[in-house]
Amino acid sequence: MTKPSVTRAVFPVAGLGTRFLPATKAVPKEIMTLIDRPLVQYAIDEARAAGIEEFIFVTARGKGALEDYFDEAPALAAALRRQSKHELLAGLKRTEMASGAIAYVRQREPLGLGHAVWCARHLIGDEPFAVILPDDVIAAETPCLKQMVKAHAEIGGNLVAAMEVPRAQVSSHGILDAGGVRGDVIRVRGMVEKPLPDAAPSTLAVIGRYILTPEVLGRLGGQAAGAGDEIQLTDAIAAEIGGTGVHGFRFEGRRYDCGSKAGYLQATVAFALARDDMKDEFADFLNSIMEFRVAAE
Repeated sequence: MTKPSVTRAVFPVAGLGTRFLPATKAVPKEIMTLIDRPLVQYAIDEARAAGIEEFIFVTARGKGALEDYFDEAPALAAALRRQSKHELLAGLKRTEMASGAIAYVRQREPLGLGHAVWCARHLIGDEPFAVILPDDVIAAETPCLKQMVKAHAEIGGNLVAAMEVPRAQVSSHGILDAGGVRGDVIRVRGMVEKPLPDAAPSTLAVIGRYILTPEVLGRLGGQAAGAGDEIQLTDAIAAEIGGTGVHGFRFEGRRYDCGSKAGYLQATVAFALARDDMKDEFADFLNSIMEFRVAAE
């Protein structure tokens, strides 16, 4: 029997973005721009490339600008057509979502990532679904979620994107207790949310891409608070190790943590240097900055 394809994705975007205050007092973190695209647009483009057709956003109070971002802008589009700015018009079209393709649900209380995903349960149904955290921007020749959908079609169950991190950073992540490895796929024996460095079973961290079974939603519904006194998605996934199964996936690409200021700046530099329309000018600027620093020392 052919395993169901993954056509729905949940985007938890209810966070306050406190690490980027005061900017996020008025601007949702997810529409802060990386070069000229909001973080959420990178996530949407990755989902579309993977075959996602239904987009579920878990929001909170103060996220109206995020919802408006996906609406049509007739006056702006008309102005771009009059000025024959076809490239800008094409970019504008990518921000629009077909009627019925996007839905919003509210997370009324900040009870954690697991709770945010659980809030979308009525829209998910009984098929596997993806979860994408827009804070994690992944530069890859083949989009990360597309890689995962291909792997999931072969193994089924629950699949989490994973990468190695320095041991000093394991307490900021969910960490895998890894079993056997077959290519890019890792059998998971256990998962621990934000362990102390000395207690971590490995340095293989879960990052913000998941393909999950509906059974995880059932786990979340009766789950007690975990690390940080929040409903942890990691705990619900770990509970399925003996059930529908859990695997890690070593994706090809580079992940940038745009939920941190340093990661956001690193992504800005990397993406600017990768663009033909600005890489030379920007590289010259960076070189001049480094030369100035060396001279000052």
